[in-house]
Amino acid sequence: FEMCPGRVLCKVPCSGEKEVDLAVQSAKAAFKIWSQMSGMERCRVMLEAARIIREQREEIATLETINNGKSISEARADIDISWQCLEYYAGLAGSLAGEHIQLPGGCFGYTRREPLGVCVGIGAWNYPFQIACWKSGPALACGNAMVFKPSPFTPISVVRLAEIFTEAGVPKGLFNVVQGGAATGQFLCQHPDVAKISFTGSVPTGMKIMEMAAKGIKPVTLELGGKSPLIIFADSDLENAVKGALMANFLTQGEVCCNGTRVFVERKILDTFTKEVVKRTQKIKIGDPLLEDTRMGALINRPHLNRVQGFLKQAKEQGAEVLCGGDLYVPDDPKLKNGYYMRPCVLGNCKDDMTCVKEEIFGPVMAILPFDTEEEVVERANATKYGLAGGVFTRDIQKAHRVVAALKAGMCFINNYNSSPVELPFGGYKFSGFGRENGRVAMEYYSQLKTVLVEMGDVESVF
Repeated sequence: FEMCPGRVLCKVPCSGEKEVDLAVQSAKAAFKIWSQMSGMERCRVMLEAARIIREQREEIATLETINNGKSISEARADIDISWQCLEYYAGLAGSLAGEHIQLPGGCFGYTRREPLGVCVGIGAWNYPFQIACWKSGPALACGNAMVFKPSPFTPISVVRLAEIFTEAGVPKGLFNVVQGGAATGQFLCQHPDVAKISFTGSVPTGMKIMEMAAKGIKPVTLELGGKSPLIIFADSDLENAVKGALMANFLTQGEVCCNGTRVFVERKILDTFTKEVVKRTQKIKIGDPLLEDTRMGALINRPHLNRVQGFLKQAKEQGAEVLCGGDLYVPDDPKLKNGYYMRPCVLGNCKDDMTCVKEEIFGPVMAILPFDTEEEVVERANATKYGLAGGVFTRDIQKAHRVVAALKAGMCFINNYNSSPVELPFGGYKFSGFGRENGRVAMEYYSQLKTVLVEMGDVESVF
């Protein structure tokens, strides 16, 4: 494998209405077999899929780097999270259970957790393989089938996941992949045999999906955008806070929905913190993402790079100061000269009403904003339509818990950022969506509850 920016990797035919229907019908047939298996039987198959991913970690990570442009070290971490996700849900598959309720006169009731049927997963291009595992893990553990549509910008690695599931022993067609853009997504959402939709992506697309799902009364999980606050108090460990800010802004070239892109810094340490962040940002190694020492690869495509550059132009016009980066980067390697690279950017002199502070840029751009009091920063942090994540850096543990309790966000970090263990639920408030990926709670989003009432005597009749 080698990186060759701008080159066509492969051509993938878009799935039309006919192909989508074939995928759904195939998944429906596989669901009949899979849903009748015990949780422990499903557990064994999923553990095998996790084992294969773990064994092929390097190959899949390389495929993902070429698929997306992120550094190989990050891609390896994505693949590790992916097999851990399947292992975690394999472990929960055998624990899916209801409860028994004793009633008067020897009567009783019980509940059953049952699978939904054919679920649809629609993924984003920033974590293609990982998102597919995050969605298929709980779905399959609960006994469902899944038809998955990756982003048209990253169609490759999810096909490998489908092959791995088949190799591991799932019924043929249980995890199907369809390719395409908005039209393919529409056919999936409107298909009468689809029971649920889980989507990761932008707010406008999430709205459309929710609208389409409403016509079929289909439950949805939406994991949408964010403009998350990262609050750095003066009493924090400065070295750790700087590392946290870099993690919160520059992973996957800044193309991460939960990134803490509004960095609120207590005024007492503003200059020291800013100086250190700029120094560290300038040292980030950009280039061929397949090289071990590369820390930042290429953005997803030319239109997206242009969009990020447009945000920066507007930021400067509105009075923000570019403290470092923001310009296009041309690597020394001639074969990378047409790559979609830019230098990671730190913006100073930012105000809450600037576009770069209000809108999700989805690129390597950090906005630094000073604050004076805890009360003030909490109010400003919450003054957004988004509510995906939030971070707090402080040595004062009471203050840390007090502030995260006040933040209107679904995923909060204390003295760290952008770590998403599969054991913990992930998802947002407000425009950032609803429903949760990961954790035990995801099993509830991929199953439905049936109540059974058993009468032990004669029916009490009023007639």
